[in-house]
Amino acid sequence: MQKKLAVAILNWNGKNWLEKFLPNVVEFSQNADIYVIDNLSTDDSIEFLNIHFPSVKIIKNHKNYGFAGGYNEGLKEIKNECYCLLNSDVEVTDNWIEPVMEILEKNSDISAVQPKILSYTHKNYFEFAGAGGGLIDNLGYPYCRGRVFDDLEEDKGQYDDETEIFWASGCCFFIRSKDFWEQNGFDERFFAHQEEIDLCWRLINSGKKIFYTGKSKVYHVGGGTLNKQSAQKTYLNIRNNLSMMLKNLPFPRLIWVIFFRLCLDGIAGIYFGLKHGFPHLWAVVRAHFGFYGQLPGTLKLRQKHQKNQFYQSKWLIFKHFLGGK
Repeated sequence: MQKKLAVAILNWNGKNWLEKFLPNVVEFSQNADIYVIDNLSTDDSIEFLNIHFPSVKIIKNHKNYGFAGGYNEGLKEIKNECYCLLNSDVEVTDNWIEPVMEILEKNSDISAVQPKILSYTHKNYFEFAGAGGGLIDNLGYPYCRGRVFDDLEEDKGQYDDETEIFWASGCCFFIRSKDFWEQNGFDERFFAHQEEIDLCWRLINSGKKIFYTGKSKVYHVGGGTLNKQSAQKTYLNIRNNLSMMLKNLPFPRLIWVIFFRLCLDGIAGIYFGLKHGFPHLWAVVRAHFGFYGQLPGTLKLRQKHQKNQFYQSKWLIFKHFLGGK
């Protein structure tokens, strides 16, 4: 009998992560169907699953579609009422599902929810990808309660609440399947990085809400596919962030924000080049040309309505790097 929730884990050559964290998912997810969506792995992930986890359902994609496309393709075969998109490098805990599902069951206008996301390696600190719930500033810079740029807070119970947020982290992303498909899922052009922020922004523009609950917690390793210092990660984050703003920002704010961000990216590129080497500077240049290349398609994806008040903080980059906050 099909359960209300499907936990869907995207895998690409991640047998080591499955071996480490899937037993925990199976143990603490008795009220959910568990799927592994495989992006045409070349390791022995599938054989490992067949031998050691026969109860886990496997969906085989025909190629590596990336994070965004991989989930879009795999979720077509999952008919449960709600999805939990879970990274393979996440350790879940007892009772991690129930508080989230309670929010979704009681509030029909809430589309997506994330739990508290802590670091697997430093378990008393928040983790980069999501922390205590995702927010955004007036220039489109994503940040989190518990994480501003690279600075992470220690978890002292300050985010044990349940509250509305702007975006839920893709590393542990609960969403109603109906709402996911009404927005046509993730933007596959993003491949990976910030596709969940874009989806949440589209949901908010359509009148839905995104929530966080500190009653559920998971531990995330992070950097399982692209490490923190990857030039490709720099490229994807900058290109996707610009395309996301073009899709979701209202006019006339869109014009000056995009222009300002392009200028700030140039400064960031020089900084990245000095700190991490030329490939990171070149990644910023490539990201801008990638954004320009996507312009026609991005403009076609703009919704009819964009909410004017979308941000929770102003001038975050200046307050943080110049003001030391």
